[in-house]
Amino acid sequence: MAPNDKSSTTPEQSGTGTQFTDLLKSRRAELGEGLARIASRSVDPGSGREMKRGRLYRLEGNEEGGITPPDFWELRALAAGYRLPLERLQDAAGQQFHGVDPLRSGTGEAVAYVRKLDSLPADQRERLLSLIDSLVPPSLGGDS
Repeated sequence: MAPNDKSSTTPEQSGTGTQFTDLLKSRRAELGEGLARIASRSVDPGSGREMKRGRLYRLEGNEEGGITPPDFWELRALAAGYRLPLERLQDAAGQQFHGVDPLRSGTGEAVAYVRKLDSLPADQRERLLSLIDSLVPPSLGGDS
């Protein structure tokens, strides 16, 4: 278990699948690199903390007994090591470890819109929601 003493989970325990471990494995295969090479790049740009090869091995699901979910600094380090967007790692970790289903659309436009919302002031977000509700009533939008 990791030093932060978080509980570990297996996909069978969480019931959410292996999106995170599958992403890491498939990306490493795409890069054609070994764990040592990935580990050498897996450094959190914010804190300078380095991921160890053994931790990467476990995060890829190569050890019995489950996986301790990664901390945020580890996700940033993994983004550097695996050369993936941080958001993609967050989505996959959320799915596998916490049962979070990230917003998806056929075109990907909805994700881009949602990510831009945080940069709007609260009054503009409210006006935008009112406009959307006038075009697509909430009862048809899938939230009710």
